[in-house]
Amino acid sequence: MINPFEAFREYRYRKRVLPLDGIVASKALIVEKLLEGYQHLLEEEVRELVWLARENTIMRAYALAEEWTKGMDYDAEDIEEFCFELDRIRKAPYRIAGPGGLYLSALCNNAKEPEVILRIGDMEGRVHLLGYRLPKGKRLVVEGDLGDFAGIALEGGELVVRGKVGNATGAGMKAGRILVEGDAGHRTGEWMMGGEIRVEGAIASIGQVGFGRIFERGRQVYPPPTRTRRI
Repeated sequence: MINPFEAFREYRYRKRVLPLDGIVASKALIVEKLLEGYQHLLEEEVRELVWLARENTIMRAYALAEEWTKGMDYDAEDIEEFCFELDRIRKAPYRIAGPGGLYLSALCNNAKEPEVILRIGDMEGRVHLLGYRLPKGKRLVVEGDLGDFAGIALEGGELVVRGKVGNATGAGMKAGRILVEGDAGHRTGEWMMGGEIRVEGAIASIGQVGFGRIFERGRQVYPPPTRTRRI
């Protein structure tokens, strides 16, 4: 009698890999690469756990971040996952918020999608300098509070903050729009050269503004509205 299972004698079981498993593994590798890039930035920029937000250091740190991230294949989802991973790392110098904000700005500015949404409401501490040089055609939505210099040097993009912001929001912005649903700190619009800032809450103080418009609770506060002189 012929054994009907003879043809399967040489069969070896091979574990089936689900497409979803491959996607998850690929995403993890991307986030790991993003963390590696951030570590590289810190090694280049942070000395003795001190980092000051000065024009030359901001420009240099951003250039390093952009150099690392420009050739990478990532999406908006990966950026948000990077935020969660960054928040889980409790050791210094990962907690220094300035370089982190610039690194995130480079990721958002060079992302494939025209809109990036970051849900960072549960993150420990505030991210500074997020929205740096956001270009025209890009929209960055932040669900949570931001630190100082939100939307600094904005270049035509739109930054929406569904929370409050710290000091010097929109500092040096050239064009574009910043919408803050909460309050804003001191020196809002410092040295801004164009564009529009709308704060739905209260503004602590307005900086030395060059050009552009600033609104507080729907009312234009810069330039101050002209009053009609009665005769």
